[in-house]
Amino acid sequence: MGDTLRAESADPETVPQPATQRFLRRVAAAFLYRDFRTLWIGSLTSTIGTWMQNIAQNWLILSMTGSAFYLGLDAFLQQLPIMLFTLIGGVVADRRDRRLMLMTSQYIQMASALTLAGLVFFHVVQVWHVLTLSFITGLAQSFGGPANQSLLPSLVDKRDLPNAIALNSIQFNLARIVGPLLAGLALAAYGMVFCFTANGLSFLVVIVALMLLHVKHVPPTTPQRMREGLHDGFHYVRHRSGLIAVIVIASATTFLGYPLMTFLPIFAQRIFHEAVGGYSVMMAFSGAGSVCGALLVAWLGQYRRMGLTVIGVVGLFGLLIVAFALSPAVWLSYAILFCTGAGMMVAFSTATSLVQLMAPNEIRGRVLSIYMVAFRGGMPLGSLAAGYFASLTSAPLVLGVNGVLLVCVSLYFLSRDHGIKAL
Repeated sequence: MGDTLRAESADPETVPQPATQRFLRRVAAAFLYRDFRTLWIGSLTSTIGTWMQNIAQNWLILSMTGSAFYLGLDAFLQQLPIMLFTLIGGVVADRRDRRLMLMTSQYIQMASALTLAGLVFFHVVQVWHVLTLSFITGLAQSFGGPANQSLLPSLVDKRDLPNAIALNSIQFNLARIVGPLLAGLALAAYGMVFCFTANGLSFLVVIVALMLLHVKHVPPTTPQRMREGLHDGFHYVRHRSGLIAVIVIASATTFLGYPLMTFLPIFAQRIFHEAVGGYSVMMAFSGAGSVCGALLVAWLGQYRRMGLTVIGVVGLFGLLIVAFALSPAVWLSYAILFCTGAGMMVAFSTATSLVQLMAPNEIRGRVLSIYMVAFRGGMPLGSLAAGYFASLTSAPLVLGVNGVLLVCVSLYFLSRDHGIKAL
């Protein structure tokens, strides 16, 4: 397949199969590929460690500062390099060995996690240490992200690409269930150092998985300068209105929707008067919903009018954010978080599948880097803006306004023809 060796494949059985077996084969089609299975398992282990660190780090910042602004600032600084350097990372991913790029990213993130563990262990940690290490982690992700996204189509056949993207989302959200629960237990029993150290060591698993992949890098036959590579990527996106619409919707959704996750510690501690265990349970419910949403996307695969699905689910996501902001009881908030997780994952997985399917291999890294800047760039900007306004008013009010605005975005694209509804 292009610049890589095709991963091992398996043809569907020709004999009749029970309904359950047919369902499992359809949902887990990408697991038939050896390289995808290997990377999926390694990524799951590493992502569990990352979620353990996220919980402990948010709780550390809130304990040190008591400020919603610093929570938003930390999220902003982790995502800021993605806005600044992901486009460059996309060009590099189309010119260099994507597997080696990913390994380098993992080494840097591992060093950052272990450094934070050491600072906390020796009781010398300050908030600027945490913010600086978040920026370094984001810098590594700005190059690892395009490499990871553009490597994925090399691991499976094109017909199974939406399924692989959905299974990757399941991996991420299984970790979002297990990681927070483990973090809650570990924080109570062993403290924050254990969570940060566990995350640092978990990167070794994904590094080994990357070493075991069979894909090979084939250098481009016509090397380009950095500026020419960026120009070609923007030129391709600019002349496809449907692709632009997907990117705009993804950016708006993360900008207005991601503060829901940023403010969960505040809702747990100040609205519902829960300890870190309550925060972990909130994250687990959101993660469980996301797994269910990703399973639905995996089962659906590629289908007509995927763009219309994205628009509709984004509107529903906005309504659920409003409901969470107004929720008077913690049990109701758990249920709403489950639904928001499902809706968010259906929208994001489907949007990512559309971009992957529209981008040719030779320019995929650059197209995906543009998408990632918009998609992930909305997270820090949204978190920073929401954190600032929450410090002036309240977190529930800011989330409620964000939810209403997200509904307006959905209604706009439903009422206008930008090419996305036909995708």
